[in-house]
Amino acid sequence: MQFQLSGQRIEVTQALRSRAEAKLDRLTRLDDRIVSLTVVLSVDKLQQCAEGTLKVAGNTLHAEATENDMYASIDALFDKLVDQLRRYREKLCDKHQREVREIRQYG
Repeated sequence: MQFQLSGQRIEVTQALRSRAEAKLDRLTRLDDRIVSLTVVLSVDKLQQCAEGTLKVAGNTLHAEATENDMYASIDALFDKLVDQLRRYREKLCDKHQREVREIRQYG
């Protein structure tokens, strides 16, 4: 999996990078077919914003989080991405189960 972390109007410190990399484990446990994750950290006056784009085999997920603290923004961003990835995986499983039921019913 490719991981890219960049900052707009903020220097990406080693502490911010290690916080984001520590959260990656939650995503990779859910799905091993993740292609890439791009995270952009930015500061706008008093708001600390984190945006993430997650590319999975067959889909792209995007989330944003804005908090007063950059670490809280990173945590909220990964929480949102985990929720989206979980819903996406459930949709895939439900779709395939529905197809199997239809085949059994009519086949």
